[in-house]
Amino acid sequence: MTRWQPDPDEILLARCGVSFATGVAAPVSGMRWFRDTTRRDIQDVLPGWPAGPEFTARTKNESRLREGSKFGAGFLLAATLGVLESLAGSGSTGNVSRLGQPDEPQDEVEDFPVMWAAPGTLARALPWQLDPGRRPDTTRTHLVVTDRRVLVLGLPADREAPDDEVLWETDRADISTAKRMKFSQYKVDFKLVFTDESWVRLAGWNTNCRDDVTRPLATSPELVAVGALSEGQQRAVTELLERQKGPGDLVVSRRPSGHFLADYLRTNTIDPDYGISSDFCLMGAEGEDVPFQEGDL
Repeated sequence: MTRWQPDPDEILLARCGVSFATGVAAPVSGMRWFRDTTRRDIQDVLPGWPAGPEFTARTKNESRLREGSKFGAGFLLAATLGVLESLAGSGSTGNVSRLGQPDEPQDEVEDFPVMWAAPGTLARALPWQLDPGRRPDTTRTHLVVTDRRVLVLGLPADREAPDDEVLWETDRADISTAKRMKFSQYKVDFKLVFTDESWVRLAGWNTNCRDDVTRPLATSPELVAVGALSEGQQRAVTELLERQKGPGDLVVSRRPSGHFLADYLRTNTIDPDYGISSDFCLMGAEGEDVPFQEGDL
């Protein structure tokens, strides 16, 4: 059994459970597609990928019936069709009241690509194990972010028998954008855009997973040594460490807002579903607690 470890001169920033995302708007609910830049399906030409489920987006009428069936009575269905028709006509569905307006309706309501990749681009090299529709139920996938690299690990869904396999990796510099996607059930979806303009839409195990991996990818972290912190900041870090119950790794960074984030990664415990959990404190110049600002977390 093997547990992945960063190189001696490498700093681990996050390790969290992720998979390819899944559509939530009624026409694409439960679905995902792998596309080239002309919207052709490419899942059958991705090298080494096993066969997976085939999806067809629902028509407006199918979406209406799916929503209306929740009421369980014909007259209620008839009464709601007009409302649902107006929502569907705007490229939205009944999900909108719950999830808000999609930022990218062509990729969130009309279609739901989780890979957008021309031939030879980085996104096409991602492993098929990220797809919940292909991988066995006994397997999980984690996204690892360090100060140098981004990796995908495969591992068994057994916390008593960790056995990491590196399925894919790329340089941190190959990712140009990490964007949290608002139109997402439970707020777990995010998009990674590579420098070659290919992209993937992934989902964290929960919101914390999404935030942990996107934070160091959205902006290159400005890492700070504990010895370079002010006396007040060092006291705040000491208090953070004193409340920990097991070994782990401390990472301190200066955020885009100017605040300082001390993040304690509980690296001794790796959950197959979640990954590595953490505890943190966000502080000002003298170690005082500060309110969150854009880019802090």
